[in-house]
Amino acid sequence: MSDTVPPCPECSSTYTYQVDAIVTCPECGHEWNPASAADAPADVRDSVGNILQDGDTVTVIKDLKVKGSSLVVKVGTKVRNIRLVAGDHDIDCKIPKIGQMGLKSQFVKKAVD
Repeated sequence: MSDTVPPCPECSSTYTYQVDAIVTCPECGHEWNPASAADAPADVRDSVGNILQDGDTVTVIKDLKVKGSSLVVKVGTKVRNIRLVAGDHDIDCKIPKIGQMGLKSQFVKKAVD
């Protein structure tokens, strides 16, 4: 099984396994999608120039209207565990009380944990 599934990028374990599109490491618990990792842009920066990575926490710097609804993502909203993607929106994330959505990196700032 480890011949076709890549080793874990976090701990280099060869005991990884795949369920649907997600690959999981049983030793460290890391989960990732190898297809989206290849599609992720090389250098995504936030509004002030900090380099963003998968799993970072960011803060919204401007009120953002959600298309197709009357909801608004308020300034100062913390978004945890972002995922970088290629396309018109750089970030896929789950925003508290709103749900899954895409954000542009120019409207976020990397949060200091």
